[in-house]
Amino acid sequence: MKNNRKERITRLKLTLFFSGFVFAIIIIALGIVFGIIALLIHIGALELGDNIPSIKQNILNVALISLILGFITSFSTGSFSISPFNVVVNAMDSLASGNYAVRLKFKSLFAKTKIAKDFEKSFNSMAAELQKTEMLRSDFVNNFSHEFKTPIVSIAGFAKLLKHGGITPEQQKEYIEIIEEESLRLSYMATNVLSLTKIENQVILTDISSFNLSEQIRNSVLLLQSKWEKKNLELILDFDEYYVNAHEEMLKQVWINIVDNAVKFTPENGKIEIDIRKQGQIITVSVINTGEPISEEKIPLIFNKFYQGDESHTSEGNGIGLAIVKHVVNLHHGEIKVKSQNGTTCFKLILPIGT
Repeated sequence: MKNNRKERITRLKLTLFFSGFVFAIIIIALGIVFGIIALLIHIGALELGDNIPSIKQNILNVALISLILGFITSFSTGSFSISPFNVVVNAMDSLASGNYAVRLKFKSLFAKTKIAKDFEKSFNSMAAELQKTEMLRSDFVNNFSHEFKTPIVSIAGFAKLLKHGGITPEQQKEYIEIIEEESLRLSYMATNVLSLTKIENQVILTDISSFNLSEQIRNSVLLLQSKWEKKNLELILDFDEYYVNAHEEMLKQVWINIVDNAVKFTPENGKIEIDIRKQGQIITVSVINTGEPISEEKIPLIFNKFYQGDESHTSEGNGIGLAIVKHVVNLHHGEIKVKSQNGTTCFKLILPIGT
């Protein structure tokens, strides 16, 4: 109720402002006309004749009627012309109050003009982006809280069991290992968050060097050996030696995160294949793994911070790795494509040889 009253007052103020502006123009115009008439009479260029009082009265009557009609016209014109502004003001007020679902829709003849259609399109696109950003922010906060809370609760719980005692040496060893794993998980998560923040705030690449991309990818695979050996995965790395000019440390994070993601979602006894191709000044790295495909609607989401395809959060990971990959690839003016069908998923990274 209070908002509606405020809107009405705002509309009235705007209407009166524009009406006053138009009315002022009419007054000025009338003043100029009568000033010209008075000047012409004064210099003798215009003669009023013998019936001067009657002519003056008629002039005053015309002036009065003009003023009345001018006021009515200016108020009507102001009300009509201000209507689109009222619509915009109301929509912006709703947007500012957090209603990102608001959409702008003009009415009357103004809605058919090109400028109205363009303004509607721009405003509604902005509102849609803000709504999407708010949803991502909300999801980020929820997932971030969950990912940090889970290991902390786990550490606290097992530490409490150890404190109370009365457990076997085997249980004690198991609990200590779990506490160690959860601590490392927290450390890894914090490191990834810091890395992502640093990369997000970076606009220009520095420390560019030439290095063997093929060797870097092989080393990244070896770093994850314990993970893919545990699942008895078959790795196929059949490519030549390729060199690039890039940020070596950042690209290393890309391959570790991409391969780690492939290992995570490949079932036991599955297969991961890495292929490198060069065409002109472009290098294409494809990481293909067997397993459940990613649905079409989820593919655009997998690069969001803390997004996890496994919404139960039971699988290993924290949803930061692919966000890092996306930002690093963008910094290198590259492109990443994902195709998932027929029991295989392919991450294709396209990078320029020199940046």
